[in-house]
Amino acid sequence: MKKTPFLLCALTLASCGTPRYLLKEGQKDLVIAVSPTPHGIIITEAARLLAEDGYDITIREFNDYVLPNTATESGDVDANFFQHLPYLEDFNAKQKTHLVSVAAIHYEPLGLYAGKTSSVEAIANGARIAVPNDTTNEARALLLLEELGLIDVDDEAGLNATKLDIVSNPKNLDIYELEAAQIARALPDVDFGVINGNYALAAELPSALALESSASLAATTFANILVVRDGNQDHPAIVALADTLKSEAIATFITTTFGDAVVPV
Repeated sequence: MKKTPFLLCALTLASCGTPRYLLKEGQKDLVIAVSPTPHGIIITEAARLLAEDGYDITIREFNDYVLPNTATESGDVDANFFQHLPYLEDFNAKQKTHLVSVAAIHYEPLGLYAGKTSSVEAIANGARIAVPNDTTNEARALLLLEELGLIDVDDEAGLNATKLDIVSNPKNLDIYELEAAQIARALPDVDFGVINGNYALAAELPSALALESSASLAATTFANILVVRDGNQDHPAIVALADTLKSEAIATFITTTFGDAVVPV
């Protein structure tokens, strides 16, 4: 049977019109997928600023790390803000998606938080330090302890380091591996805990005793990024959103709102 032009368009959308994931010319309304804290709070402030220039930002909150990317790929949302570049690259490779980073906005440093011991100077031989048990965050925790002069980690291990890669531990510290989300609750039972910024915020912990430095390998690798479907990165509305998120006004907002748990880049 001969295909009609309508059927051909339905079968080959790209050849008959703009794919639905691409933003339209002149479009000033955007739908952004975010995780609630801190990303949703930051985007809400950016939306307030962008409204002054006629932009209309709708925010959709997600509590998982898959749907925001699949929704961006399909065009159900126009952008997302919840992840770092290594996660995005791994997601693209595994899911065959076409997502790109537009801008790095902030990073959430791991911090050393007091448990039974109140200061790094008071650390005793054999002190127990809880660290995340997933590969990436455990490596970051160990590198933070190395920055503090408490241990030495095999240089070749980098961001894949585990406690098996500790090559010097002069205080015989007990490195206690625990699920990252559980460490804040475990603080009364350990001397210190190394905790992700988002979990520290959720637990309303006092200031960290020490944080990953802004020049650390983790800070430069794991900055949280604004992400779009490839083809949308140069659209004026996305550029305006990225510029706002990178502005001094948002940097000040981040610092004022989150203290040292979230650091603008």
